[in-house]
Amino acid sequence: MMYLMIAVLCSVAVSVLLKILRQKNIDIRQTIVAGYPVAFLLTWLLLKPDVSKIGELGGAWGIIIALGILLPAVFVILGRAIAAVGMVATDAAQRLSLIIPIIAAFLLFGEVLTGTRVFGLALGFLALGALVYRPQQSALVNENASTDTVTNNVVNKQALRTPLWLFGVWVGYGIIDILFKQVAKQGAAFPLTLFVSFGLAGLLLLIYLLITRVRWQGRALAAGLLLGALNIGNIYAYIRAHQILSESPSIVFTGMNVGVIAVATIIGVGIFKESLNRINMLGLLLAIGCVAVLFLA
Repeated sequence: MMYLMIAVLCSVAVSVLLKILRQKNIDIRQTIVAGYPVAFLLTWLLLKPDVSKIGELGGAWGIIIALGILLPAVFVILGRAIAAVGMVATDAAQRLSLIIPIIAAFLLFGEVLTGTRVFGLALGFLALGALVYRPQQSALVNENASTDTVTNNVVNKQALRTPLWLFGVWVGYGIIDILFKQVAKQGAAFPLTLFVSFGLAGLLLLIYLLITRVRWQGRALAAGLLLGALNIGNIYAYIRAHQILSESPSIVFTGMNVGVIAVATIIGVGIFKESLNRINMLGLLLAIGCVAVLFLA
């Protein structure tokens, strides 16, 4: 159980770090790029990928390239979502991304969609809708109705982007999950895939930042060291939890997903004073129900 607790805490700590960085106007892209060398090194030390088999990846390279692009992009989207709707709703959306591989398995890979899974998917979509519900945004638009058109347009754009960032987290993590599952089916070892993907992701993001001539921030780069450690800490602890509790995968699966939602809610509401209306609270309950039902399915 210790590894499961570490995995949950590291996952939530990533969201906490990104929220703090956004509050301090620190460039999250720089933090992410600085975190990849740390993740790269820790993957080598902890997971011990067999680099000699890199030539055997074959057709998996297309998927690995996609991961190299998506991994940093989703981190940026995660930071935006946390700033827009808070870490409680964002972490819940990240956990609900598990329904995307299930939909893909049905639509693309010919798996049977049972009644229980349909019910679980319905709960997931209802949960997402409830999590993005923000009545105060409508009030804000009405309150500014008498002001100039430019101000109204800004408010409307912000209101539109709020659910889009959360949707991006949901879709992004869901697609990454599908890609990792496909790589595993092609025989590529997970540690080696992670190792190569981290290296490629860091390199591509660094090239992008150099091309855009970003103004480097020392604090952003320093925070990247912590981000990289937390990211690998989450992955390594989750893998170890599955290895130790191999006879009870339900404990690991449910504990991780529900644990992240619960801890994120406690920290988000208790420490960062994030506001949750009744619809949002219902969304959290639906998210937990979705996780449970999809596992039982």
